[in-house]
Order: sequence, then C-alpha cells, then structure tokens
Amino acid sequence: MSMTYYTLGNSGLRVSRLALGTMTFGTEWGWGADRETARAMFDAYVEAGGNFFDTADLYTGGTAETWLGEFVAERGLRDKAVISTKFTMNMDSGNPNAGGNGRKNIMRAVDASLKRLGTDYIDLYLLHVWDRLTPAEEVLRTLDDLVRAGKVRHIGLSDVPAWYAGRAQAIAELRGLEPISALQLEYSLAERAIEHEFVPFATRHGAGIMVWSPLASGLLSGKYRPTQAGNAGRLDGFRNTTHPGFQKFTDRNWAIVAELEKVASELGRSMAQVALNWTATQPGIATVILGATKLAQLQDNLAALDFSIAPELRKRLDSASSLPAPFPHSYFGPEIQGRVTGGAATGDKPSGYSLPVLIEGEAVSVSSS
Repeated sequence: MSMTYYTLGNSGLRVSRLALGTMTFGTEWGWGADRETARAMFDAYVEAGGNFFDTADLYTGGTAETWLGEFVAERGLRDKAVISTKFTMNMDSGNPNAGGNGRKNIMRAVDASLKRLGTDYIDLYLLHVWDRLTPAEEVLRTLDDLVRAGKVRHIGLSDVPAWYAGRAQAIAELRGLEPISALQLEYSLAERAIEHEFVPFATRHGAGIMVWSPLASGLLSGKYRPTQAGNAGRLDGFRNTTHPGFQKFTDRNWAIVAELEKVASELGRSMAQVALNWTATQPGIATVILGATKLAQLQDNLAALDFSIAPELRKRLDSASSLPAPFPHSYFGPEIQGRVTGGAATGDKPSGYSLPVLIEGEAVSVSSS
C-alpha cells in the first residue's frame, strides 16, 4: 500500500488513499468478520501505513464502532487514526426521531457514537443518507455546532442528491459554517453515475470523494459468474432482495467482469486490485474504502496501488463500463460546446498552470550531533 497521504477536500486533514471500512466488523447481520479476524485486518491495515477508518452507528448494531474504538485504544493510535462515522439510520422501531437528519437525532447520535468509539471527538462526521425531509440549513447549523463544541473536526455527506450537496456547500460558505469536506458515494467500474454531477462538484467546491463498494459488492473480485451454481458470497444471498445496492447481476456488468479479467491477466494482478486501482486513480477520488471479511482479501486489496494501469488498458476498462451521457450532459460534449466556442480550442487553464504539492524526503535535523 502506498504510504502517501493527501488532504481530504479543502480541509487540512491528511488521509491515506485506501481507507478501512468496518461494515464487516461483526456477524450480527449473518455475514462479516468475527472479532479475531476484524482485529487481524485492523492490524494489517495499520502496519501497511493506513490511517483512515470508516464506520457508522448502524453497522452491525453498534458492534463495528465499539470494536474499532477498542482496537484503536489497544494500540494507542487515537492521535494517528482518522475516524469517520455516520448518522441517520434508525435503530429504535416506532420512534421517528431516533433516525433522520434533524437536530434532535444528530445530537443523540453523536453522543452515542462517541460512547461506543470510546473517544471524545470524531474526525469526520457524515450524514449517512438524505432523509428527504430535513432542511439543509438545519443539518449544517447542527453540524457546525458540533465542530464548535469540539465533538467533531470535519463534516461530510453520504448518499445525497447532487443538488442537495451543492446547496449545503453554498449555505456553509454564505453563512460561515463548517464546509463539506467529503462526499461518501458508491463508485466502481459497474457504477459510474457520480461522474456526471458529483465529481465536478467535488473537484470545484472542495469535497473529497470517499468511495464505497469499489468492487460492486464483490462482483469485480471475480468470484461470481453468470452461470454459477452454489453460493460464492454475499451477493448470492441477495439475489432476490429489493435492496438497490445489491442489484449487480446484469448483462452489462458481466461484460465488465469479462474485460476486467482480461486486463488483470495482462497486468499479472488480481481482478480486485485492478478494479480498486482504476477507481482510486479516477478524477475527484480522495480515498477508496476497503471492505473485507477475510484477512487474505484485505492483504490483496492493500496492494492495489503498487502498480499503474497503462493508458491502453485503462481505455479498455473505460470502454467496457461506459454509459451514454444522460440529458443535459449530452449537451456538454464537443458536439454542442463547439458551437459555444466558435470552433476555437478553448480551456480553463493550460497544462501545468497549477502544480501539485507533494512533500517528500527526510526531515532536516535540528541536532548538532
């Protein structure tokens, strides 16, 4: 795993390009990792140089947060660890205010998460999913209060419409509230919808994208086949589910899997590594969340940034997974935009106008010996 760290969005928070997801910590949902395996994965990730941990109050009924907090404490890593957790989901049947994004639930949820994590602050606190009800003004004001109170360092949004993310960032800027530093969204070769709205928003308005399900719930690992018999993994158990996140068995996706397998073979890498590498090196992506149930899976995933995908191979993956641009994005290509520029080559800034900042090398000694 690369030990290079980059700032998250427009914040000064330095995070590793691969994050460790903890939705698999615990077996309460009928799948996942037991405590021994979860700790082994945590240790392997830390020893590889990772510092970014993603969890949520919902995950395995609170077990994920509890175990993560205990693992961090056991190794004395709280100052090094960047902990991200989320609120929104309801775990109290019949109580509508025990979920959602209103002030009442956010204030309840943050204290519960702090207790389970065994810490007095959260590095990145995320709205888990748009509830379609709570005004963005209320969410931003409440999260800003938590930052000012010292319970939260940075804030973000997960699984929201692009217009909502844009409105939230505008409210934060105009009212002097804590800005959105991160967007947590699904993205992979099999799910590229965020490229149209979210990637341009993130790169222009300072919100780093944290990718969940970069392997399309395991589909891109190669363990599933169109004619497969038997249960190869979690997706097989969700073949009849109504959950939109697990609808992965489609003709388009099988074509992507086939091309990915060919490219991986030519690179001499696992399909999972190539899929993760493609995702992590796409525009606007700040970090990719790894979600494994076995130590061997995580160890394989941690090597995903140890190589580069040649341009011609990336082009093949792009072609196999591309989709037609939806309206109005079909009007933003050269066919229509050429009428805007009068046919003259026109851009925002020339190549090299803004140089990247990467600090490397040994620190200077302040000792006279």
